[in-house]
Amino acid sequence: MVTDTDGGGDDADAEQGDDTRPDGDHPGVCVVTHPLSAAGENATRTLLEVLSAVTAVSLVTADLPADSAIRDRHELIEVSRKGAGSGIVVAAVRFALNQLRMCKAIADRDEEVVLFFGATSYLLPVVAATLLGRTVVLEPRGDVPLTLRLNWEERVPSPVARALAGAVWSLERINYRLADGIVTYTPGMAAELGLDGYGEKLHPNGARYVDTDEFDVDVPYEDRGRTVGFLGRIDEEKGVRTLAAVAKRLPDDVTFRFVGDGDLSDWLARELADEVADGSVELAGWVDHDDVPAALNDLRLLVMPSRPTEGLPTTILEAMACGTPAYATPVSGVPDVVRAGETGYRMTESTPEAIATRITRILDDENPAAASGNARELVEAEYSFDAAVRRYDGILRALAR
Repeated sequence: MVTDTDGGGDDADAEQGDDTRPDGDHPGVCVVTHPLSAAGENATRTLLEVLSAVTAVSLVTADLPADSAIRDRHELIEVSRKGAGSGIVVAAVRFALNQLRMCKAIADRDEEVVLFFGATSYLLPVVAATLLGRTVVLEPRGDVPLTLRLNWEERVPSPVARALAGAVWSLERINYRLADGIVTYTPGMAAELGLDGYGEKLHPNGARYVDTDEFDVDVPYEDRGRTVGFLGRIDEEKGVRTLAAVAKRLPDDVTFRFVGDGDLSDWLARELADEVADGSVELAGWVDHDDVPAALNDLRLLVMPSRPTEGLPTTILEAMACGTPAYATPVSGVPDVVRAGETGYRMTESTPEAIATRITRILDDENPAAASGNARELVEAEYSFDAAVRRYDGILRALAR
């Protein structure tokens, strides 16, 4: 069932969700998130699927994409159909209003556990859940204060951006202290976010899962061409300008493929027009999620200059499941899965020249075929659906003690 409590006036249609619920011995879980973009929707959907295999689950959120499968599969309370807002003032107002609406939604629910997924700075609903006697769990998806600061610095003076981000950081720290449990994707992510001092209430192995049937090795590594590439949003925060410079510096027998779409797509096409013409660069554009496994199976190496704002990019795990090693920045949870020389390669230098040189060395001298096999084995062992269900089963058992 979907409920819309947005004060904007439009009533939502009730939709019938999946009424089947596991008969486990765990308390129900109400997941609370901030307004969801496409990337956030995907991460939230996978979390709900894992939790649904363990116990009954519902979602309280805002601005869920209209075509989201969550609407049909899970009980949904949509407090607003408006996004976070692009302006700082608008975003602040909606941030406050959504918290008030979430307080009411939580009060109307009967789940014993309230899990704030990504919404780690939502103080009012955290306090409300605490006062209602619920078990409060926080699960960050990345470094929210840093993300906001970097975005705000493009629009307001740096001191103002830092002050606003500092306020968000303070709200997070209050919530972490109030919470009964904290879940991070990996121990490295917990350390990067400064959460490894929270003792027994920290559960640092809650990483999302990969569908290892959908994401599989369909093209043997030895049969792949000398094609490396990037898959994701084509925008500033993904380091696309740096990757464009890298693509220009690769040897003639190496092709760099960009898979995705975004604000810099037109710029990228202009910047690399000559390379596209001579075949050394390919711009594949947007691909449907069903086609992502095939796109990853065409690569010998995934190149991901991840920013410290990210927790653990799903694309890296999906690539590894397809036997495609990642060459990625060792930030947050990335080093826990991209194990240097074993399952992938760590990007320790950020200049285009250094990245291009290392890509060439990996392809020629560092036995990426072995890393391909190891990457697949790691995902099967630790990041399959069954492994994720076991992790969250253990986390809920620990919270109940």
